[in-house]
Amino acid sequence: MENLRHLLPSAGNLIVFEAAGRHLSFTRAARELGMTQAAVSYAIRALETQLGAMLFQRAHRAVHLTEAGRRFHADVTLGLGHIRKSAEDIKNRGKPGIVTLAASTAFASFWMLPRLQRLRDDLPDIDLRIQTADRDLDIRTEAIELGIRGGRPEDWPDYDSALIAPEVIEAVATSAYLEKHGEPDSIDQLAQHRLIHLEEPFRSACDWQQWFKSAGVNATTANRGLAINDYVLVIQAVLEGQGVALSWRHLTGRLISSGLLEKVTPHSLETGAAFHVIWPRGRSLTPQTSQVLDWLIKEGREIQG
Repeated sequence: MENLRHLLPSAGNLIVFEAAGRHLSFTRAARELGMTQAAVSYAIRALETQLGAMLFQRAHRAVHLTEAGRRFHADVTLGLGHIRKSAEDIKNRGKPGIVTLAASTAFASFWMLPRLQRLRDDLPDIDLRIQTADRDLDIRTEAIELGIRGGRPEDWPDYDSALIAPEVIEAVATSAYLEKHGEPDSIDQLAQHRLIHLEEPFRSACDWQQWFKSAGVNATTANRGLAINDYVLVIQAVLEGQGVALSWRHLTGRLISSGLLEKVTPHSLETGAAFHVIWPRGRSLTPQTSQVLDWLIKEGREIQG
């Protein structure tokens, strides 16, 4: 493999290229970066020479990305965006008033976002940063203060934990879907409805077969329907009337109480697992982190009744 030091362009030239491609103007890129137009043009030519490909088509008073330039610009924009976010996260960690919470996109979307204004009102001097990921982050090595995990405390021997919500799973749909397709008279009949399946790629999650089994129904012939690997998109599909999905009560309780979603049957599966806020055992929490932790526990107790 060719040495990356010789293969990769300089960071400076990549930053110039990203700005020039975004503006489609060397002049505006120069103005943004505090450079001369000639310096921008020189950086782009150096990049093209190193890559052995033209990235821009030059015209009178205009530049356009070539096909190679468009592909490269998309990758450079994505890469620089990740680097910038990571640098900002590292720089901000440990600053007074900043607390980072690692959570799934579903928890962030359905549990945290509706409560953010209340958090700001209760803790006005704290800047909460929510970091989402496809899989559970190792918050010890990532130097993240708090995380949300689903399971049981014995699953995380290196962490202390506090309960947020028990895992209770129900079947939900919209009233419009039920009016169109009919409410199932039994759980057996529900198996023939258009089911939306969560195919969680990293975290373990209850599926329709387990849910039907908990109700005493053998639903091996249950409708496969639609399969999605992101729970936020699963709920969006339900809201669009695409079918019936499993609902984690602590996430969708507000959607049910507001009438946007309806329980399809009275059956609920209580798995015995729960969702907790965790933090590394033995780590001293800052006063701000302790405040956020106490706030999360309080909010969890309120929704538990």
